[in-house]
Amino acid sequence: MKRLTLLGGTGSVGRRALELVSSFPEEFAVAGFAARGSNVELIADLCRKYSPAAVALLDRSAVDRLAALLPPPRPELLGGPDGLVALARDVEADIVLSALVGAAGLMPTMAAIEAGRPVALANKETLVMAGGLMTAAARRRGVPLLPVDSEHSAIFQCLVGHNRADVHRILLTASGGPFRELPHAAFANVTVEDALRHPTWKMGAKITIDSATLMNKGLEIIEARWLFDVTSDRVQVVVHPQSIIHSMVEYIDGSVIAQLGVADMGVPILYALTYPERRPNPGARLDLTRVGQLTFFPPDAEKFPCLRLARAALEQGGSAPVVLNAANEIAVAAFLDRRIGFTKIAELIERALEAVPHTELEAIDDCVSVDVETRRLVQALIGDSVAATR
Repeated sequence: MKRLTLLGGTGSVGRRALELVSSFPEEFAVAGFAARGSNVELIADLCRKYSPAAVALLDRSAVDRLAALLPPPRPELLGGPDGLVALARDVEADIVLSALVGAAGLMPTMAAIEAGRPVALANKETLVMAGGLMTAAARRRGVPLLPVDSEHSAIFQCLVGHNRADVHRILLTASGGPFRELPHAAFANVTVEDALRHPTWKMGAKITIDSATLMNKGLEIIEARWLFDVTSDRVQVVVHPQSIIHSMVEYIDGSVIAQLGVADMGVPILYALTYPERRPNPGARLDLTRVGQLTFFPPDAEKFPCLRLARAALEQGGSAPVVLNAANEIAVAAFLDRRIGFTKIAELIERALEAVPHTELEAIDDCVSVDVETRRLVQALIGDSVAATR
């Protein structure tokens, strides 16, 4: 029985992971469960079903409401960012699945690593913000970082059994999002509903908007740099609308190895939880005769400037990726709240990268400080922008 601590249990990845726990009741048990706390009724239902030993809610005010829904004996209840850290660090677990969206996953994921717990990583923002610090901590503690993003899981699978020195480049596939064929001039009129209409994947709102701007691929380039120890110029983004090939690795002899499958996050989640073994997946299977044609295109850098900004942040290093991530999170939230337009997302990120002083990151607290400073700046920029339009 493998004990699992789940950070982000109510999101799309977390819910899919819990489905797998139900499908393999003799293999997995939920030891710890963390969520933001916006849906207390759902969390209470999941606690009754999966019986975690401890539950942490980012929203401290939601803890008492959850306690009222769970009569004794109930799980240990923790609240706030320190509660998430304590859950990841102290609850006895064989693996921690980090699936919180955004910077909220940074500290608990690092706490899990420092506690010597293997981490299945679905939170790309943690490596974007602190990739060097996290990978160094993982090496020091001797724990694996197992990728859960479908693209990075694909790369990981294509690398198994091969010499890393023989890798020529990584081919990171992208669906292209809902605006791959939309003329650039029409971007100014994009609505929230348009941007949330992803053609392939069912994801949370923030990740779906990142897919629409292609920032998700920018973040994944940075994630790939740290997971696989490659430089930015050796990661090429390829738009593949069918989302059948999840990514590829090209070797020095010209051979290209690809990982293919249906669009089901259950596949990379299950692989990370059972690595180096595999289990029969109860999900759908790929039928290439029904898929038919697979097509590939270069990304349009003019239409999707977030991709350029992410590469620039990675090449600058230090605090720049932290600024990139924080500015993106605030800008995306403002777009979802209909406070700014779609094209304003990239503009705000670029302004933040120019305005926030560059520093080197010596410790995880440095990441937090830069993150807070950037969020404050971008919120102010958004306020000025909204005021100017009134």
